[in-house]
Amino acid sequence: MKTLVLAAVASVLMAGAALADPVEGIWKTQVDDGAYAHVTISKCGAAICGVISRTFNASGEYSSPNIGKKLVWDMQPKGGGAYRDGKIWQPSKDKVYSSKMDMSGNALKVKGCIGPICKKQTWSRVK
Repeated sequence: MKTLVLAAVASVLMAGAALADPVEGIWKTQVDDGAYAHVTISKCGAAICGVISRTFNASGEYSSPNIGKKLVWDMQPKGGGAYRDGKIWQPSKDKVYSSKMDMSGNALKVKGCIGPICKKQTWSRVK
């Protein structure tokens, strides 16, 4: 009986790991207006979202009022590391852009556009 329960628990844990999206985890943004952030990417329903979890500037880690705020939302996984139809917020400009992301290994290329004006960054996975 004990073996059966352990096998059932192991099956549930492995199934949960198999459902994780490859982009889930913590990503370091590039510097924008003198600061950068760690963004925790996770599922939010059927979509992918990212929340600012830590912030840094030239002096080191600091407590930004943006910690805990959504930076990325409504990203739709399209397969092959592509995510589309999402939104991204740029805190330094307080603007929301239509966004897409492309993941390759430990690099995440993020692009956001408002009309013809686009901005890009490459984020790196935090180990």
